[in-house]
Amino acid sequence: MSIQIKKQPKENSQSLTRRFSRRIQQSGILRRAKKIKFRTRPKSKQLRKRAALRKEELKKEYEELRKLGKVK
Repeated sequence: MSIQIKKQPKENSQSLTRRFSRRIQQSGILRRAKKIKFRTRPKSKQLRKRAALRKEELKKEYEELRKLGKVK
């Protein structure tokens, strides 16, 4: 999909740039490009399991410190 913007008579460069950027945003090209660029790979089952165990461990540790009055 290509977008063509031609300069209209008596149109300055700022309004041309503004019109172009508005057309790009409306077309969704920028959104698709960012989605591709910042794509994250799904985590493996083992990695998710390890993260969940670590989270539980930290939660227990935090609760112990809270009970001792070292953390508010």
